Amino acid sequence: MKRLLPDSLIGRLMLVLMAGLIVSHGVGWWIYAIDREAAVREVGGFAVAQRIANLARLVDEAPADWRERIVVATSDAGFRLSLASQPPGFSQSADAGPVAAAIQAYLTERVSAGGDGRSVSASARTIERASERGHGHGMGWGRTMNMLGMGPAQGYGRGRFAAMGEALVALDVAVPLSGGQWLLASTALPEASPVYSRQFVVSMAVMALVIILASIWAARRVTAPLADLASAAQRLGRDVHAPPIPETGTRETRQASRAFNDMQTRLRELIDNRTRLLAAISHDLRTPLTLLRLRTENVAEADERDRMLATLAEMEALIATTLQYARDEIASEPERAIDVAALLASLADDMSDAGLDVTLTPAPATAIRCRPTALKRALRNLLDNAVKYGTRARVALRDIGPEAEITIDDDGPGLAPEEIARVFEPFYRVEGSRSRDTGGIGLGLAITRSLIERQGGSVTLANRTGGGLRASVRLPKAL
Repeated sequence: MKRLLPDSLIGRLMLVLMAGLIVSHGVGWWIYAIDREAAVREVGGFAVAQRIANLARLVDEAPADWRERIVVATSDAGFRLSLASQPPGFSQSADAGPVAAAIQAYLTERVSAGGDGRSVSASARTIERASERGHGHGMGWGRTMNMLGMGPAQGYGRGRFAAMGEALVALDVAVPLSGGQWLLASTALPEASPVYSRQFVVSMAVMALVIILASIWAARRVTAPLADLASAAQRLGRDVHAPPIPETGTRETRQASRAFNDMQTRLRELIDNRTRLLAAISHDLRTPLTLLRLRTENVAEADERDRMLATLAEMEALIATTLQYARDEIASEPERAIDVAALLASLADDMSDAGLDVTLTPAPATAIRCRPTALKRALRNLLDNAVKYGTRARVALRDIGPEAEITIDDDGPGLAPEEIARVFEPFYRVEGSRSRDTGGIGLGLAITRSLIERQGGSVTLANRTGGGLRASVRLPKAL
């Protein structure tokens, strides 16, 4: 399920917005369809009732010999009129009763029965569409209003005809006339056209497009400070002296940016204090070490004097290396684009000239953005380890998409699986004795990883299948 979700925050926001938009449009369409159907039925029923009332008054007031002519002239296939001497017996569907009742009540108020006790009779029944087409009752609202020649705002609102339902309804009405005659009217109430017309679909699509574009713009404005915060966190991992990020955006993003800037300031102060502490310790230790060296020079026995001097030299080297490690973590060498293939070729040539077994597989030019001096030092440390503990070093460069990968293989015994991760820890050595003859003080790989990670890269160690160890360095290519 997680694979189907977008990976970015803006993608997930847009997914939620799109889901809400689809649901809201669907519910809105459903409500609109129901209300539109009811409105068409109500207005159409009111128009039909008005027309029957007006025609009934016209026929009733006309001379007897004109009545038949008026009825014939005003009848058509969708609205049939006739005169009768007896009221017909209407059959009425149970579900169409409210329709007839509403029209009958309206006509009773509008049409005079001549005072002879007769009243308007109305019947409504549901009919099949095929029957509707066969009898020509498919009259629309617009046609009904045009035939009537008036609108629905003549004293009666929509509420009188609210019970007309959604089914196609055939209406039969009998209105008493003077002289004992009846005016019979037969028609079908207008039916609403489909809701999903072209204009409706276009309007919904335009509205959805406007909402989507506005949502994308708003989501980008909201998530942009978070992207800046992520970029600043990556820069901080490479350079603790990177400039602070601007505190812009919403209140929450401003608070996050302010907290990040405060954290960066505290980290920078912590590293500076540690460096000053190590520098002070180094300075304070050099004075007693110098005194010990002077006293050692006066030792008469040569072998004992040499061992003491070697111990003092090791202590001085330990202090100098530790201080250099701390200083390297806050070094501020500027970044620039270089050809890493040319850098590797220069390193391999220099080490080969020094009598070390280092070979480089030819590779095409590959541009990366880095701190050249720091990177050169890190790669030299890896090559030195490969030659020192694995006899020889074979270097290769390959392109793996957005990164360049440098591999350094040796022919040594490799490392135990539990040691591979620990060799990058400061002052950790696989060989337990702290002898300068078998290795350094355990800072070489720690310095190497620190230098590479500050440039956005990574370094890993792995045992090769055919024996030996492989160091893999990945660095982002220049854009």
